[in-house]
Amino acid sequence: MGKQLGRKELDVATIRALVLNCTLKPSPGPSSSEQLGREVLDELATQGVEGELVRVVDHDVRFGVSTDEGDGDGWPAIRAKLLAAQVLIIATPIWLGQPSSVCKMVLERLDAELSETDDEGRLLTYGKVAGVAVVGNEDGAHHTIGQVQQALNEVGFTLAAAAATYWVGEALHKVDYRDAGPKPDTTGRTTKALALNTAHLARLLADRPYPPPDAKGAAVGPSRESA
Repeated sequence: MGKQLGRKELDVATIRALVLNCTLKPSPGPSSSEQLGREVLDELATQGVEGELVRVVDHDVRFGVSTDEGDGDGWPAIRAKLLAAQVLIIATPIWLGQPSSVCKMVLERLDAELSETDDEGRLLTYGKVAGVAVVGNEDGAHHTIGQVQQALNEVGFTLAAAAATYWVGEALHKVDYRDAGPKPDTTGRTTKALALNTAHLARLLADRPYPPPDAKGAAVGPSRESA
């Protein structure tokens, strides 16, 4: 059993974010998904959210569905960062119209969180807010976002409105996002919305955590109609 920070233990002004870059390329190779992930971090910083980016392929993360696959598995160290954060952003490229294999491995490792609960029976991921950042050279962004968002929600993460940002290049062309130049009116706009809404929701959930599964009912304030 783990322990989740409750309302009295977490300063709602202190929200941390973790971006998991699921590129196939190890450092220091160029990565468009890393660029977009860092742009998300920059926008989160304008909302007072601190964070870091981890390139998953740089760590010896094993295949599996447990919190620790042993024998030097790199996932437990990444998981510790995830548990210390209130915001998780998955940044992935598109390959063959799908999230990267690294992204799918991360989602498989997150499956283990379905068995990890706090002292009141809530998943440790409850109260954490997730977002998705996708890059690719062809169409498929909506499909990829849908796959990743569904998986994140299933293992306990909450998604804000407009909780995704993406860029895709023209079909059959080879221009990467990192080479395409600024996109303030398209990708930039969706990145700002992702950061704004995600930070807002993370603070709301820090202030008002989800009730435990056996709660009879959550206490709520008066409705507008009765106020």
